[in-house]
Amino acid sequence: MTVSAIRIGAPATLDSLYLDQLPACAAPGPGEIHVRLRASSLNFHDFAVVTGILPAAAGRIPMSDGAGEVVAVGEGVTDYAPGDLVVSTFFTNWDDGAAPATAFTTVPGDGIDGYARTEITAPAGWFTPVPKGYSCAEAATLTCAGLTAWRALFVDGTVKPGSTVLVQGTGGVSIFALQMAKAAGARVIATSSSDAKLERLQAMGADGLINYKTEAAWGLKALELTGGAGVDCVVEIGGAGTLDQSMMAARVGGHVALIGVLAGFAGPVQTALLMAKNLRVQGLTVGSRAMQLAMIAGVEANGIRPIIDSHFPLADLAGAFRHQASNTHFGKIVVDI
Repeated sequence: MTVSAIRIGAPATLDSLYLDQLPACAAPGPGEIHVRLRASSLNFHDFAVVTGILPAAAGRIPMSDGAGEVVAVGEGVTDYAPGDLVVSTFFTNWDDGAAPATAFTTVPGDGIDGYARTEITAPAGWFTPVPKGYSCAEAATLTCAGLTAWRALFVDGTVKPGSTVLVQGTGGVSIFALQMAKAAGARVIATSSSDAKLERLQAMGADGLINYKTEAAWGLKALELTGGAGVDCVVEIGGAGTLDQSMMAARVGGHVALIGVLAGFAGPVQTALLMAKNLRVQGLTVGSRAMQLAMIAGVEANGIRPIIDSHFPLADLAGAFRHQASNTHFGKIVVDI
């Protein structure tokens, strides 16, 4: 039985994505599992790959996130059995500790083929169990967005009850960061360009709201909302275009988790502000398998469920990305496989 997959064309554009049929998956060898994939989810990283912003080989199978059902296990695999649900890890060779120098060369959907396909046989260590009670669609949102938020708050950051966190927008990372921070007992200030989206964020527990279109100096507004103290942690998804406002919003000695590039890949930085506030601005890209296991325990303990905006079939992956590009979504966009 063949495997259906979406491939990137040359040049990489949404219009050049195409459906292909691959040979049937090999039986799992020692340490491997065969997975019938059921869902993936969209991230900006995936969009950058399929549109050529990040170069990838022509014919690459995109998508870093994948969840599905174990069909068969190879010799020596004891953690999984046929019928178990599993979710992929973003890095295939970062189990714990510091990231290996080669980590970025084997990211699925980028350095190697990803999860825009119906089946895969791969090392068992490329996956973790899904949270108890999660569907594959829900689990597929965790690989990149969920783990990025978790690491920003609780691995690199020290968010705890009474902390104040600022999140930007209503994409997957920001929504997860809101949910996780609230579960930890933190106060959350949320920004968006849409009053309607801000109302939804408030309904989810956001304590302070800023429309960054009407409040261009939203960093000062965040200071005002904290009585001049500033926030403990900023989940910074904009990049160069918003970093100065994030630093303004942060407290003295605060932490800015630099995650995204939605507002620019490069630009000037107010180094005097960075020094004057003794800030820690730390770049991060997702996290290790050990971090993912810790996050899964955390979402299970607190009953956190992802916010899914919409579902698209694998055959309409381009349509899913066009919806992402419209910036009208709230939460994660899922691809059903």
